[in-house]
Amino acid sequence: MSLRTARRVAVAAVVLAVLAVALPVAYKWWARCADGVVKKGASGECVGVTDGSYSFDGEFDDVMRMIKAENEFVAKESERGAPYVSIAYMTTLTPGETDSNPVESVKHELQGAYLAQRRANRWDLSGKPLVRLLVANVGSGSRYWEHTVGELIGRKSGERLVAVTGLGPSTQRNQQAVQRLSREGVATVAGTMTATNIREMEGFVRVAPTNANEAWAAARYLRKRESGHRVMVVEDKARENLYASTLSGDFTREFTEDGRRPELVVETKVFDSSLSDAWETQLSQISGQMCDYKHDVIYFAGRGRHLTRFLNSLANRSRCQDRKFTVMTGDDTTNLTSDEMEQAARNGIRVLYTGLAHPDMWKKGSRGVSPATIWYFREGGEDEGSPVAGEASKDAEKRPKRLAELFPGDSRDDGQAMMAHDAVLTAVHGARMAARSGIPVNGETVGGMFQVMDGDRVPGASGFLAFEEDGNPKEKAIPVLRLEQRAEGGPGQGPEGRESAEPFLVEVVCVPQREGTRRKPPEECVTPGEDRAGR
Repeated sequence: MSLRTARRVAVAAVVLAVLAVALPVAYKWWARCADGVVKKGASGECVGVTDGSYSFDGEFDDVMRMIKAENEFVAKESERGAPYVSIAYMTTLTPGETDSNPVESVKHELQGAYLAQRRANRWDLSGKPLVRLLVANVGSGSRYWEHTVGELIGRKSGERLVAVTGLGPSTQRNQQAVQRLSREGVATVAGTMTATNIREMEGFVRVAPTNANEAWAAARYLRKRESGHRVMVVEDKARENLYASTLSGDFTREFTEDGRRPELVVETKVFDSSLSDAWETQLSQISGQMCDYKHDVIYFAGRGRHLTRFLNSLANRSRCQDRKFTVMTGDDTTNLTSDEMEQAARNGIRVLYTGLAHPDMWKKGSRGVSPATIWYFREGGEDEGSPVAGEASKDAEKRPKRLAELFPGDSRDDGQAMMAHDAVLTAVHGARMAARSGIPVNGETVGGMFQVMDGDRVPGASGFLAFEEDGNPKEKAIPVLRLEQRAEGGPGQGPEGRESAEPFLVEVVCVPQREGTRRKPPEECVTPGEDRAGR
């Protein structure tokens, strides 16, 4: 080998050595969005776990900044010896076109989660251990749930992670995520997961009513207000959509009174939202067939984004324009954006739905909810129930603030903030019950506390909370809401004089518990904490 060749070989070896070190470092830098957050997929979607340092979306900047500041407060207190636990709020924080929870809805969830953290650390529910709140993104369609769940499991010991809350909508991927966390000894609290067949996992509870409960409330309302009418059920049969499939079956069973009056449901029409190039056509065909039936009530078992397409096609039908249709549906309607709600209300079709919660569902003086809790969710005007009434604090950091003061300009009638708040507060409640019992505070002990909360219920915004052995909440109060387009100059008027549509509370239905295979009669339903004289 000549000297020149030897030098070339030596230079090449050095270059290769440098590249061997530099390329992985460069790739790691390129794939990194922030500490604990990495890029995934061809689109470079940022997924993973953050302490509030990373926002995922500009709409979340304010609430993430507040979460980060509160976590820094916990860190300082822990340096002084204060015990703490970490609780994660996990959902899709980068929703795409096919996701049912838009950015607006997710923002409200984060606001509710932060409120629960702040109450637990420094306001009316302050105590020990303190709460460090992590925010976890599983990606659009929860396609990266395995990565994010793995990140969370890795934080069990070093960051004292005891529970994961939120958990997203009722889908197969989210169900798999809960199952993995359960196997790893992490407590889980679902905020908006309603599919009836997601249950009976170790350390799992939900604060939302099940689809069976929503179906019962919807059926009871329709039988009472739409007596004599028969119903057409429209169902999304996409395999991934556990929400739709269980909602359809539960409603059919409840509305026909356990099958004793099958003629009440004329027929079930199906579409498949997983067929991206066909589901809109399928919904248009179904709406076109409605004129051929003599009934005017439709139960829509599908996501909110599919509901708007169905309403559009029904409003544009070429026949029977004089017919007045009523569409009843489930809680996913709360995930519609303000513009989508306005569009749905403009169609001239009466739209009713069972919500998860609503700030106006509790009357003043109701014993079914903590007055201090519901105070945070009301827009203001009165201080009844205020946790600081008569003793305004000079320390601004210790003075409780309503959500409307923390995040002005946001309407939270969708109930998402209430459910996220309740999910995080349930995990906090479990951790503190374990601490009071003198046992180690970890995911397994926190999950174990969920089953013994009857005498020590969680003061949730959706009502006082306790849980059945299968993880479902006891005695849920469910609001029946109507989409209403507010008149010009009214309370729902939008920016620049534009009208807007808002959910209007029609009725609150208290779902009774089952006795064996049947429910108690409706008159036996008593909102938790209330007796007959107080109703």
